[in-house]
Amino acid sequence: MTQIYPGAGSGFVALDQVSIALPAGQFTAIMGKSGSGKSTLVNLIAGIDRPTRGEIRVGGTQVHELDESRLAAWRGRNVGVVFQFFQLLPTLTVAENVMLPMDFCATYSPAQARARAAQLLARVGIADQADKLPSALSGGQQQRAAIARALANDPPLIVADEPTGNLDSQTAESVLELLSDLTRAGKTVLVVTHERDMARVADRVVTLADGKVVAQTSRAQAAAATPEVAHG
Repeated sequence: MTQIYPGAGSGFVALDQVSIALPAGQFTAIMGKSGSGKSTLVNLIAGIDRPTRGEIRVGGTQVHELDESRLAAWRGRNVGVVFQFFQLLPTLTVAENVMLPMDFCATYSPAQARARAAQLLARVGIADQADKLPSALSGGQQQRAAIARALANDPPLIVADEPTGNLDSQTAESVLELLSDLTRAGKTVLVVTHERDMARVADRVVTLADGKVVAQTSRAQAAAATPEVAHG
């Protein structure tokens, strides 16, 4: 796939003929320096953006072919997004933030949604924060709430864009462990990061530079110190 943003001349090439296959049920880290195309790649996979050229298939769905209404419905049920800056609505309680995707997609009744929100908040370790506003929570607690919200509709794919970028090292470690646990529960987890430590917990690391894939390495390959290199 290729992604070109409008600009001077022929525009800015954010991704240049990238071709990758990401295994289901694994933790994949997308790494690279700022401007390498990491966030662009994840936005395309999550259906937040559309490629200039090429195609995107997620779990058998041709995402690039969906119109806006079908794309929104597909994303709401199939992709959970975790943002670097949490993006929790400040006027809603933590539980209400988690219930929001369920309300948008009408996946649960109000009573079921509240019970599910409580269950998810317990799963990420902040059940006691359910009735507080996000501003009353620490950064790590807000990120856990954002992960609970991403799990609201039980999507098979969880996408996180720099989820530990604003957290201290100890809190970041616990958030990474939480994301890693999701793969053991059958989820596919895709994380954008520039932190090399991510390679310790990821099953696979895809490295981008200047909009191209310059390396794809599995944990087994990294342990054997014989990385597979693929060019997009």
